[in-house]
Amino acid sequence: MSEQSNIKERIKEEFIKCSQDPVYFMKKYYMIQHPQRGRQLFDLYPFQEKVLRLFQKYPDSIINKSRQLGISTLVSAYSLWLMIFNKDKNVLVIATKQDTAKNMVTKVRFAYDNLPIWLKIGAAATENNRLSLRLANGSQIKAVSAASDAGRSEAVSLLIIDEAAFIDNIETIYTAAKMTLATGGGCISLSTPNGIGNWFHKTYTTAQKSENNFIPISLPWTVHPERDQAWRDEQDVDLGKRNAAQECDCDFLSSGNTVIEPEILSWYEQNMITEPIEKRFVDKSYWIWEYVDPMKYYAVVADVARGDGSDYSAFHIIDIDTMTQVAEYQSQIGTREFANVLISCATEYNQALLVVENANIGWDVVQSIQESGYSNMYYSIRSEATADFETYLNKYQRSDGLVPGFTMSPRTRPLAIEKMRDSIENKIATIRSRRLLEEFRVFIWKNNKQQAMSGYHDDLVMSFSIGMYLRETSLRYRKTAESLTYNSLNNFSKTNSDSMLYNANSNYNQNPWSMQITNTQGTGNEDLTWLL
Repeated sequence: MSEQSNIKERIKEEFIKCSQDPVYFMKKYYMIQHPQRGRQLFDLYPFQEKVLRLFQKYPDSIINKSRQLGISTLVSAYSLWLMIFNKDKNVLVIATKQDTAKNMVTKVRFAYDNLPIWLKIGAAATENNRLSLRLANGSQIKAVSAASDAGRSEAVSLLIIDEAAFIDNIETIYTAAKMTLATGGGCISLSTPNGIGNWFHKTYTTAQKSENNFIPISLPWTVHPERDQAWRDEQDVDLGKRNAAQECDCDFLSSGNTVIEPEILSWYEQNMITEPIEKRFVDKSYWIWEYVDPMKYYAVVADVARGDGSDYSAFHIIDIDTMTQVAEYQSQIGTREFANVLISCATEYNQALLVVENANIGWDVVQSIQESGYSNMYYSIRSEATADFETYLNKYQRSDGLVPGFTMSPRTRPLAIEKMRDSIENKIATIRSRRLLEEFRVFIWKNNKQQAMSGYHDDLVMSFSIGMYLRETSLRYRKTAESLTYNSLNNFSKTNSDSMLYNANSNYNQNPWSMQITNTQGTGNEDLTWLL
C-alpha cells in the first residue's frame, strides 16, 4: 500500500472515530479560546463528558447550572459535531439578546475554522457570518434573539435556549418552536436559576418528577474539579451572598429578584405557615386560622379582580393589634357576590373595618357595600381617588370630602408595598397562608416595579400590603385616638353620667367607630371613622 493510500485510510479511520464519538472529536480537534490560557483543544472534564453522553442518549435536556462551567462551550461543540457528521441538521440558538445567542455561533465558527481540512466536509462553509454558519452538507446553526415568533417558521433539528430563566416570553417561544421539533428534533435548555415560577423553573421541576420529556441535569459549582470552598467563599465576597447563590448553587429559592428575601420566606414557611382550622364555601376558598374574639378589633382588606376572568378577588382578615392573619379568601367570583362575602365575613368579625381597593371594577364592590348599609367602611381622601369614577364619587362622597374605599395610586402603591416588606422582613406580621407565601415567592422586581411574575397573581400580596400600610399609618393610633376623643367629648354638656356610651364596649356587633353623645343638638351617634 502506497504512503498516500495509507494516509487516506488513516483519515478515513479518524473520520469514523470522530463521527462515532463526540468526546474523541472534541478532545482531539475542537479548538476553543480559553479566557486565561488562550487557544487550546477542548479537554473535557469528566462531568462534561457525562453531560455530553446524556445529550446523545436523550433528545431533550434541561440544565440548571452554575456559572463558568463551560456548558455553553460544550453545547456549541455538540452542535458542530451534529452538523459535520449529519446532513441537513438545523441548529437554532435563542437567547435573551441577539449578542448572547451570537456568542455560541462565534464559538462554532472559530472551532470550524480551526479544523483540519479533511473534517470540513470537503468544502468551505457556504454561509459564514456572525449570526449563522451553513455547511456544504446542508447543516447550519443560526442565532436569534428572544421574540414570540422565534423558531416558528424553522424546521429545527436542535433548539438551544441559552439563559432560559431570564427570557420573559419563553413559554410563547417554546410553544411556537415545539411544533417544529415534533418530527424528531431535540431541545437543550440551559440557565442559571432566576427564582421560581418561571418557565425554566417549572419545566425543570416537572422534569425531576418525570412529568415531561426533558432530562433534568443539575450542575452546581462543586462538579468543577478545580474549585474548592475557598473559591466559593470568594464568590460571596465578589458577588454578594444572594447573587452567589444564584450563580453557583443552582438554588431556585435563593435566586431571582424577589421583593422579599428568600431566606425570610423560608423562615416563615418553617415557623408560621400552618393549615387552616376550617375551610368554608363550596370551593373551600375561605381559610380560617382563628375564630372571632369579641374583645379584638379586625380589619378586612380586599383586592378586587379586574373582571377579565384571569384574576382573583381576595381578602385578608387581620387582627389589628397583633398584625396577625386570622383568615383569608381567594376566588374567581362576581363583584356583587364578592361584596356579599365581604359584608358577611366583616360582620362576623366584630363589624370589622372593611377596606376595599376602589380602582376600576372595585367601585362595583364598593357600591354594593354602600347600598347594603354596612357602616364601618374605610374612606380615602377625595384628591387621591381616580377621576374616572366621578359619578360614584359624587354619589358616595361624605360631607368631609372623603370617599369610600382605598385608592391604590402611584403614590400609595410603593408605600403600601414597602410597609408590607418591612413588616415581613422584620417578622412583625404573622402570616399563616401557604397561598400568600407562594405569591410572595413570585412577587418580583420587574421593569423597576414590584409585581407578580408573568403568568402569576399578586392579589393576596396587594391586599395584605394595604392592610400592613393602614395598620402602620392609621390603625396603630386607634387606641390613642379613642382616648383623646373620649376626653374631648367629656367637655360637652350632658344630662347624666350614662349619656356617653362607647358602643364598642357595649355591643361588639355594632360599629366600634360610632359614639353616642348628648350635646346642645340633642342625642345621637357620631361616626368617628375619620379618625382612621
